[in-house]
Amino acid sequence: MPSLLGRGVLALTERAPVRRLFTESRPGRALARRFVAGETLDEAMAVAEGLNARGARVSLDHLGEHVTDRSLALVARDDYLACLDRVGTAGLRANISVKLTQLGLGLDDDLAAESLATLARRAGEAGTSVSVDMEESRHTEATIEIYAALQAEFGNLGLAIQSYLRRTPTDLDRLTGLGGHLRLCKGAYQEPPDLAFTRKADVDAAYDRAAQLLMGVEGVMPAIATHDTDRIDLVKRLAPHRTAYYEFQMLYGVRPTLQDELLGSGYPLRIYVPYGSAWYPYLTRRLAERPANVAFFLRAALDGGRS
Repeated sequence: MPSLLGRGVLALTERAPVRRLFTESRPGRALARRFVAGETLDEAMAVAEGLNARGARVSLDHLGEHVTDRSLALVARDDYLACLDRVGTAGLRANISVKLTQLGLGLDDDLAAESLATLARRAGEAGTSVSVDMEESRHTEATIEIYAALQAEFGNLGLAIQSYLRRTPTDLDRLTGLGGHLRLCKGAYQEPPDLAFTRKADVDAAYDRAAQLLMGVEGVMPAIATHDTDRIDLVKRLAPHRTAYYEFQMLYGVRPTLQDELLGSGYPLRIYVPYGSAWYPYLTRRLAERPANVAFFLRAALDGGRS
């Protein structure tokens, strides 16, 4: 979760003048392109093909969340269906990553479940899978219930698990018997201390416990989503004792040198590649996680970049 400085950055980026500065200026859009493949599916596919050529698998995320209208949820579903068709036709080593609130969770939970089922079916036809992102804690239980029901039916789903949530060990007890891939991340949302660990040391310790558990379960595919070298080193030490597949996962544009090192050493790596016009909320989370990126933007702006 973001540091105190990161939370300050997040609050700042929610202000309308700051949003305009990022979205309507050349430096702001240039910064976004460090972390977002582009606004179109064609741009995302080109990035995915390049990453496959480097030896990395890909998870494609058409950005968006918290839709307020059924028609928008159906548009999001159809956009993902088009993405799956392109993945299958191109033979990419890629899956898709979806947020259930983009498919209608919180607005019409049945619609979200129906759309996820449609995506799982199409992903099966394309020879790939669907990864379900975890969002704010108020959606955790509904997300797990929908995932569990559809994973039992289709068998090609995955789910993100956030180590900073206090409920995660209990959730893992429910989920490890369902197969699929479980994406372990620390958690990016601001949650109250009764629901989530707030100290970095506690979040890291919870992450390590979950990683050790997942790496010891042969029936699931652990997806170790982190850029933290201490967490990565732990999994490297566990890897020789594992016979089933696992993979590291990282975000597009974040620590590319470390990504190259993992690939060069033969470790399996999947890179999460976001795309689409709704890139600003995603960018602000990356800035909150690493406020130094704000300095990159300011330097570019001072160097004379103009819209």
